[in-house]
Amino acid sequence: MIIILVLIFVLGYAAIILEHRLKINKTASALLIGVLMWAVYIIASADKSLVNEQLLSHLGNISGILFFLLGAMTIVELIDAHDGFEIITELIRHTNKRRLIWIISFITFFLSAILDNLTTTIVMVSLLRKLIRKDDDRMLFVGIVIIAANAGGAWTPIGDVTTTMLWIGGQISAANIMLKLFIPSLVCLLVPLVVISFQLRGKIERAAVSTYFIEKQHTRQQQKVILIMGILSLGFVPVFKTITHLPPFMGMLFSLGFMWLVTELMHGKRDLEKKKHLTLVSALHKIDISSILFFLGILLAIATLESAGVLIFMAKWLTDSIGNLSVIVMTIGLSSAIIDNVPLVAATQGMYNMVQYPIDSYIWEFLAYCAGTGGSILIIGSAAGVAAMGMEKINFFWYLKKISWLALLGYIAGAVTYMAIEYSSH
Repeated sequence: MIIILVLIFVLGYAAIILEHRLKINKTASALLIGVLMWAVYIIASADKSLVNEQLLSHLGNISGILFFLLGAMTIVELIDAHDGFEIITELIRHTNKRRLIWIISFITFFLSAILDNLTTTIVMVSLLRKLIRKDDDRMLFVGIVIIAANAGGAWTPIGDVTTTMLWIGGQISAANIMLKLFIPSLVCLLVPLVVISFQLRGKIERAAVSTYFIEKQHTRQQQKVILIMGILSLGFVPVFKTITHLPPFMGMLFSLGFMWLVTELMHGKRDLEKKKHLTLVSALHKIDISSILFFLGILLAIATLESAGVLIFMAKWLTDSIGNLSVIVMTIGLSSAIIDNVPLVAATQGMYNMVQYPIDSYIWEFLAYCAGTGGSILIIGSAAGVAAMGMEKINFFWYLKKISWLALLGYIAGAVTYMAIEYSSH
């Protein structure tokens, strides 16, 4: 049975990696392996009731992640429908390349911490299209945006889906992860920024501003209100968990309900036809359900490996063959440049138990950093990179030549910084 489960997972994951070549959507592959692996597991098991109990137990944890993502994506879509992010683009006036890349990088870093790295990358690429006319200049900026988005997402519980998974799973606490990972994540960005600053010369050519002047169905005041309220709602989620001790998805659903109420009151008296694209119902229609189903399928597959004891065996093998916990976690982070960091973190959560490694242990904090930032090394290694690749048609080998070595320098520098801080505090 174990061999069959591993084989299904490997073949399915290969199909996910080769999505574009096979012309098969990765969500289809993920859902198929998720269901097939549980089917094989229950057929081969003598105790069918136990397997069903295991599945329902895992489904409870998985659904928490999915509802969290659903709420976050909807709120971001609502802000975008009101052109809230346009306020940020209008504040940027600089054309000097060095100064501009630092401004863009820090906006990305902190925005990613509040929203998430995928959403922030989409927003920032859209922003750069409005700021920079020349494709070569813009692609270089987009490459640094990917590094900044992944570094910024790693140090908050809502900035990266893998950090969210660890937070929801109880491996990390919100306040502690922000305290411990802020400096390493910042170093991860600063090192590539300093290096690339020596390569940049001159000024960027601004894109035409005509895209700003389109007919809008909302006022400037409403634009500002939705941006501020949306960001505050997302930032309130960790506070809600701290106060109530309820799972994070409950806080996200509360924020979603609050934003729904705000928009209903804001546009309640307007004509239905004029306000329909500004409503939360419209935002729900725009969110990427495919991504949510992908996470469902891949997390179900990982849950099977955990229930069948495969992940425990892998943990023992890694411990026996490598031994050093820091090297193990850094290896997992480097692997996330090739393999999606969601299943890697899900696997690690199943490999190491919280009895041995309780909340806020070294392994979980370092894993949040490594899995969050390691994906920047290759453009296919993170959701942020894949999104930018699709939007700007960035060539894999161009990124490998121009950006990968910068991302690797930042990754190593941040990891060394984290280990140095931890070593000095003990």
